[in-house]
Amino acid sequence: QVQLVESGGGLVQPGGSLRLSCAVSRSIFSINVMGWYRQAPGNERELVAQFTRGGTTYYSDSVKGRFTISGDNTKNTVYLQMDSLKPEDTAVYHCNAEWYNPYSNYWGQGTQVTVSS
Repeated sequence: QVQLVESGGGLVQPGGSLRLSCAVSRSIFSINVMGWYRQAPGNERELVAQFTRGGTTYYSDSVKGRFTISGDNTKNTVYLQMDSLKPEDTAVYHCNAEWYNPYSNYWGQGTQVTVSS
């Protein structure tokens, strides 16, 4: 069983920054797809940022230019750098990892991000 543990959430003022971390209990070098999702109260979970083993990176339109996803293979950790935060970024943020052959999919427990003055 692979564990994903998020950290780095908190309360920040509009315009501020946070860096979320997702510690993975397995080498991230072999990950096929790694993503950050978020879910605000009353909303469905949405994909925010993602990278694939093939080098493709995706950002939702709502965060493009403000958020950056990256990974550190030496620490088996994936990050989400969030800049210029807005109140509408308030949500629980979850990381997700997928491996193929055989297929497996894992979620972290989530970390709360609140953007408010």
